[in-house]
Amino acid sequence: MAIDSTRLIISSSEVRQGKPRIAGTSITVHRIAIWYKLGYSAEEIVDQYSHLNLAQVYAALAYYHSHQSIIDIEIAADEQQEKRLEAEYLQTQKVLL
Repeated sequence: MAIDSTRLIISSSEVRQGKPRIAGTSITVHRIAIWYKLGYSAEEIVDQYSHLNLAQVYAALAYYHSHQSIIDIEIAADEQQEKRLEAEYLQTQKVLL
């Protein structure tokens, strides 16, 4: 069975803020890229997301490598926002104590 890899990655504004994702799922290319950057192989990523297959993960990785500079900037921005929110939360908890 042939798989049309051009249709494996989609984006729509109503799902995951329009980030590119694997078609039929809510798994973003960003999420796959993060696992990949942590050292996971495509096979290991499929083990983590058993509803995905290798073609889908490889399509996400291909998309990531084609748009790496943009996606890496977005991932870094997300991480900064997470750190900021965590710091705000911890500060709130200190005030409450």
